[in-house]
Amino acid sequence: MNPLDHAHNARMDSDRYHQRSMSETVFSSIKRTLGAAVSARSWWLEFREMLLKATVYNLRRTVRYP
Repeated sequence: MNPLDHAHNARMDSDRYHQRSMSETVFSSIKRTLGAAVSARSWWLEFREMLLKATVYNLRRTVRYP
């Protein structure tokens, strides 16, 4: 096994883990600020509600940190 291959794979896994940790942080923040529950019952309305929560979260961050 080539040692450079291992180092490359370790770096890629680190990059992926960082992306995952950042997304988990955002999901946690959205749940804490806007609530974890989704009240809609159909798939489309659930999707729309989650999209609206993400939009409100982004707008609040933009206003707070211009």
